Amino acid sequence: MSLEADSSVGITPLYARFSRRVSGLFVDWIITIGVVFGAVAIAIAVRSDNFSRALGFLVIAGLVLYEPVLVSSTGGTLGHHASNLRVVDERGGNLSFLKACARVVIKGALGWYSFLFMAATQRNQAIHDLLTRSTVQIRDPSKAAPNHYITDRLELVAPNMPSRLRRVLVIFAYVAAALAFLLACLITAVDFSYDCLDNNVCTSIENMMIDVAGLLWLAMVAIIIVLGWKGRLFGARRA
Repeated sequence: MSLEADSSVGITPLYARFSRRVSGLFVDWIITIGVVFGAVAIAIAVRSDNFSRALGFLVIAGLVLYEPVLVSSTGGTLGHHASNLRVVDERGGNLSFLKACARVVIKGALGWYSFLFMAATQRNQAIHDLLTRSTVQIRDPSKAAPNHYITDRLELVAPNMPSRLRRVLVIFAYVAAALAFLLACLITAVDFSYDCLDNNVCTSIENMMIDVAGLLWLAMVAIIIVLGWKGRLFGARRA
């Protein structure tokens, strides 16, 4: 009998690492791309405007409902199942349909930024997990490798940890300082044209530098959040 990671049956929850969740997302992306290209191929072959519109509506509706329906009914999408993952409500069992819908909306709005908080949370939760009171756990522990999961990060709730408010304030201060530093370096290193600054019409080199700066900013914020929440930044260090 398969042992699912469900706190309701007394099994220690095993929370999925970022790499496992990415593998699940990758499977879902492949499915989405396959459905879209398949629908386009069918529409081209049939050559009927009415049929194409109806098919397009069905495909869009199916893709919108894909994750909420499967998460609320089976505990995960096909990608989750393929990666041995399950989305679990904090109260136990699957999320409700409305919670699953909210989770998808928040994840879609925040994108990859939602996952920045995973390493700074006790149960490896992204923002869309935290806001919907859910966790992503290993579905069958017997099929999981040690690098697929973590257990509770008890150090985050240790008595010698600075208060949450202090850690949040210090994180914001470091993020602001990092942003100022990155902008100063970017402006110093690149002589941006007036068209780029005023009209957002940039050269390929300017666009490349902006993209690189964006990636560096994302990495810096992720590092600051993780270190700050773990009490490793000056100003809010763990005693």
